[in-house]
Amino acid sequence: MSNSILEGASSTGESTALGTAPADTTVMSMQQALNRALDEVLADNPKAVIFGEDCGRLGGVFRITDGLQAKHGEQRVFDTPLAESGILGMSVGLAMAGFHPIPEVQFDGFAYPAINQIVCQIARMNYRSRGTMPMPITLRVPSFGGIRAPEHHGESLEALFAHVPGLKVVSPSNPHEAYHLLKYAATRPDPVIFMEPKSRYWQKGEVDVNHAGSPTGAKVMREGRHLTLVAWGAMVARCLQVAELAAEDGIDIEVLDLRWLKPIDAEALAASVRKTRRAVVVHEAPLTSGLGAEVAQLITQGCFDTLKAPVERVTGFDVPYPSGDLEDEYIPNIDRILFGIQRVLEYKRG
Repeated sequence: MSNSILEGASSTGESTALGTAPADTTVMSMQQALNRALDEVLADNPKAVIFGEDCGRLGGVFRITDGLQAKHGEQRVFDTPLAESGILGMSVGLAMAGFHPIPEVQFDGFAYPAINQIVCQIARMNYRSRGTMPMPITLRVPSFGGIRAPEHHGESLEALFAHVPGLKVVSPSNPHEAYHLLKYAATRPDPVIFMEPKSRYWQKGEVDVNHAGSPTGAKVMREGRHLTLVAWGAMVARCLQVAELAAEDGIDIEVLDLRWLKPIDAEALAASVRKTRRAVVVHEAPLTSGLGAEVAQLITQGCFDTLKAPVERVTGFDVPYPSGDLEDEYIPNIDRILFGIQRVLEYKRG
């Protein structure tokens, strides 16, 4: 089954027609929601600065920063050399000087050259300085696959980032979440890795700019009784599609959007799985040592006495993230998730 980057939004509960939203909401794409959030952050915080490769005049390769330099000036939104280690190193210096840097790594696979700055400086500086040098850095990382890009342009680095003490990690799944989570992340005194699912940039949905709900923790996107699907980023929309298909066979599935990958909302996980008594975790990253293993352990720890089957994982494979059409074989598709659900539902003890 194809992993098209332009899946039908109607099957995920998102509206695609302009003007169909209630009066207090606006229909926009995730790209538009992120752009609006950054615009408002710059307006609200004179110490916020945005920079990265092509982030200024061009507006970024995905146009997330489109028009921001013209509106806020070249001192607030600017281009950098093609040097990720320099971008993140500059972020450290700016944070020390009292600014709130919002750097962009153009593609997730380009973050590897900056790992030293992220792990050894950004994540540790507050600890190293005994709280005298906080690192209010919001690192935007266009993440995951689904756009059939070349090698190094599609990765799933959440387990790497989530493993590092001192970092917070978050990934939105739709335009509403993208708008509110980015605005919240940009006010934190701690470094936040903001992983944007690039395959969802052009999907439209309703955004209520006045009502965020809680900006922390996980969020139930669909109520269910028989099994919980846990996902984040682009996989949330796919899990909602799966839940719709499963409902045709009388299987009532709950979909939990983890949202925050560090810290993980263990209470929300336990509450959902204690109700359904079964769980499947879905993510694009490879299986071995993926974040799904941590999620499965938290579920087992919190729900061991009520689980009716082991926690199942449906993930990418233990190979380098493929490019081009091979993504369709790598990224969990509807069939693979349904088979995972079937294995859990049919599990018999002994």
